[in-house]
Amino acid sequence: MEDDSLHEDDSLVPRRWHHRFAHTFRLYATRLLLILVVVLFVVIYFWRDVFITVQSGEVAVLYLRFGGGTQTDRVLGEGLKIIAPWDKLFIYDVRVQEVKHDMDVLTAEGLKVNLSLSIRYHAEAQLVGLLQANVGQDYRDKIVIPEVESALRTTMANFSMRDVYGSQRGLVQQAINDGLEKVQEEFVSIDEVVLREVDLPAQVKDTIEQKMTQQELAESYEYRLDVAKKEAERRQIEATGIKTYNDVLNTSLTSNVLKWEGIQATKELAKSPNAKTIIIGNQSSTGLPLILGNETAK
Repeated sequence: MEDDSLHEDDSLVPRRWHHRFAHTFRLYATRLLLILVVVLFVVIYFWRDVFITVQSGEVAVLYLRFGGGTQTDRVLGEGLKIIAPWDKLFIYDVRVQEVKHDMDVLTAEGLKVNLSLSIRYHAEAQLVGLLQANVGQDYRDKIVIPEVESALRTTMANFSMRDVYGSQRGLVQQAINDGLEKVQEEFVSIDEVVLREVDLPAQVKDTIEQKMTQQELAESYEYRLDVAKKEAERRQIEATGIKTYNDVLNTSLTSNVLKWEGIQATKELAKSPNAKTIIIGNQSSTGLPLILGNETAK
């Protein structure tokens, strides 16, 4: 009897272990599932902060919340970046960018004009870390535009209102870009400033346009007078040449020469197949032959 009880107890051991394993698995599976749900929620919630793509033409600067702040000596290039959700990645576009800007300046006469500009600039890729630490992503408003305005106010003070609005505008544009070369910025390069439009006060604009119109008319009159003067000189030279030619010709034309030329012309006409009558002799005061055509026979 004792051996049978022991045998029965041994047969129950696997079942007991099976029940314990199933109970433990169910207990830990629930916990694991809960942990996986939490992790999945965290990943989805912080997806944009953890998985960041740096696009073409961009660089990034990493900010470590617990590791020393902005990494000024390290610039990340293009591609997918994975960071901790408590850190941050600052992305900069290092291609040439353009901003349109309007500003008022004073000319050499102290008159105010409004300039419409196109400012082209770019951030220096290798210095983006320092740019982030010292200025920030709004560097356009903090550095680019103020520096351009300062350079333009200094440059435009050397030009008159007429230069800005009139034919010297190309020189003004060149002077603006020459003035930008003196702007020294460590983190940003200002490539070019294009002067798109100049807006003057209405009263000043009308006055300048009237003066320019009068100047163009005066230059037109001067041009016409110059042309007339040259034409008169040409005609005078032509008349002098004709007179000289006639004087020389008159001195060389004698009656004998004329008779000889008449005889040669008569010979040439006699060879013509047209019907004609040639009377040789002293028929006129010139002594040249008299030539009668077909009309005399009618």
